[in-house]
Amino acid sequence: MTKNILIKPFETTYNSAPFSKIKNDDFLPAFKQAIADAKFEIDAITNNDIAPTFKNTIEALDFAGEQLDRISSIFFNLNSAETNDTIQKIAQEISPLLSEFNNDITLNEDLFKRIKTIYNSKDSLDLTVEQQTLLDKRYKSFSRNGANLPKDKKQELRDIDKQLSQLTLKFGENVLAETNAFEMLINNEDDLSGLPEGAKEAAKQLAESRKKEGWLFTLDYPSYVPFMTYADNRELRKKLALAAGSKAFKGDALDNQDNILQIVTLRFQRANLLGYKTHAHFVLEERMAKTPETVESFLNELLEKAKPAAEKEFKNLEKFAKELDNIDRLEKWDGSYYSEKLKQKLFSLDDEKLKPYFKLENVINGVFTVAKKLFDLNFEEIDTIDKYHKDVLTYKVTNNDGDLISLFYADFFPRAGKRNGAWMTSYKPQSIKNGINDRPHVSIVCNFTKPVLSADEGATKSKPSLLTFNEVTTLFHEFGHALHGMLANTTYPSLSGTSVFWDFVELPSQVLENWCYEKEALELFATHYETGEVIPMDLVEKIKESATFHEGMQTLRQISFGLLDMSWHANEAPDTIKSVKAHETKAFKNTTLYPEVPENCMSTAFSHIFQGGYSSGYYSYKWAEVLDADAFEYFKEAGIFDKTVASKFKDNVLSQGGTENPMTLYKRFRGQAPKPEALLKRAGLIKS
Repeated sequence: MTKNILIKPFETTYNSAPFSKIKNDDFLPAFKQAIADAKFEIDAITNNDIAPTFKNTIEALDFAGEQLDRISSIFFNLNSAETNDTIQKIAQEISPLLSEFNNDITLNEDLFKRIKTIYNSKDSLDLTVEQQTLLDKRYKSFSRNGANLPKDKKQELRDIDKQLSQLTLKFGENVLAETNAFEMLINNEDDLSGLPEGAKEAAKQLAESRKKEGWLFTLDYPSYVPFMTYADNRELRKKLALAAGSKAFKGDALDNQDNILQIVTLRFQRANLLGYKTHAHFVLEERMAKTPETVESFLNELLEKAKPAAEKEFKNLEKFAKELDNIDRLEKWDGSYYSEKLKQKLFSLDDEKLKPYFKLENVINGVFTVAKKLFDLNFEEIDTIDKYHKDVLTYKVTNNDGDLISLFYADFFPRAGKRNGAWMTSYKPQSIKNGINDRPHVSIVCNFTKPVLSADEGATKSKPSLLTFNEVTTLFHEFGHALHGMLANTTYPSLSGTSVFWDFVELPSQVLENWCYEKEALELFATHYETGEVIPMDLVEKIKESATFHEGMQTLRQISFGLLDMSWHANEAPDTIKSVKAHETKAFKNTTLYPEVPENCMSTAFSHIFQGGYSSGYYSYKWAEVLDADAFEYFKEAGIFDKTVASKFKDNVLSQGGTENPMTLYKRFRGQAPKPEALLKRAGLIKS
């Protein structure tokens, strides 16, 4: 019998994940074996006869369970990027096991005694800053997860965590199933009026791939966004918008309303059990913001600045739609359509005119060139490591001395087993052990339009993947996260890369988006896919001019999501909420511009906060924008490719992970605390 490949060392190039050799049936036994092995390692630490030291307890604990961590990263990344019914079923079995294992550690009284002994004597220990941070983090991870609870309360905590792990998984499965279930097949070409040729070709190809006649549209972003932006047929836009807005809100087997009410109640009960007023109080203790009051004050201050601008922009949009098409009442399914028309009128800037300059391969090379110029990184595409899907691109990343910095996976196109959106993740963290700097394996996952194949046996590409400008900034955004992972240079895996405060993690990603608007950067990669012509400078200027177009409305939208998140998680009586829709409507009260749509509910598909890690943290996008605008202002003062500023950013932010307080790291890079004026100026909400 062949030994399970997941429970032995990977005999692969660069110790990469052996995707093609992994069978679904391997996962459950591998998890069980890896959990048993990790428990053995934990027991060895706990039962050590030698008095507790930083090395034999805190450090040993951070490196324990490495194989379990590898298996988990592979499995749960596949569950997001290449899932199926079998993997989802396994996830439901595995999540409670992992929850129970994590509780076995954090509720281990003897282990906590060793940690507490070291923590109480930390002032007499000669620890580095990173070691002090790890000790504080480890002590808090125990005390914040029930180590000080009496026995009966510890069991209650275990039960809550087990339920939460299953409910959050179910939430995500329902959203994915709803996304995959919807199709809008169009047979009359007149109904495609207004759509760009590329969108029509993609819809035709999608229909053919599913053995249907006509043009097929789905809720995947590359299909959904062009239709909502360009399709003249208002009724069909409405149909698509209602389908997107009602995901998991239909009162059927895939409905998430009850899941939400259970999740927020259990999170609240868990926080109370641990001595916190709400889930938000628990979460924010370990964030830059520290308290829900700070977050709400931050969001409301932004709201005060953004709302007048947003209301003015909305009135102008209403007036424009009325003049153009005699629209008496602007609805949500009209927003993108008339915004695009107005943007074209004001700036003569059409995303479709820009797309030929943003061929995916060129943008990839562009972001690599930016990384080379800033951080001396080199990217070489390789085929010697395994992939989990044929569309995935794989790269070896080196420095100028030829040293391996990272493996990099890039997965760009939508498919049935892949959730919507874009994200960065890791298959292996960076760490330093026994003098060896073990380099990370980093991945970005997006959902961009696939190249459209011509009819002759599907052999020839008629049009490559051409990105909208928004997709260009998305690629740069996720690549910024990837740089944070790739350039990690810490000793301990739990402090490496993006293992930072949640409201700091978006700084590297959001700051990199700024290069997309700069002539000096665009000239590196924005060339016409047919003629090779560099993007005309008048288009570059229009991109910059239009960067603040409807910024008030965009800011209001982000604030509304942050406030909705806080309304669920800073709530002191979530168990009294009876209607998800009514609660959401109340939370959106001060940020609403469009008329209410009874069939729609944002919360039931708000995966960031009910499946991902953003609960009580959605505000961090705007928080990090303050940091990124301030940071990029520093780059611009010196020149956007200035090596001195880039080195300071790399050495004090990107490489440091979570080794120190993020504000300390930021000030070391910038020389001062961030100022919100840079963001408000960039957004056009205050005058320069």
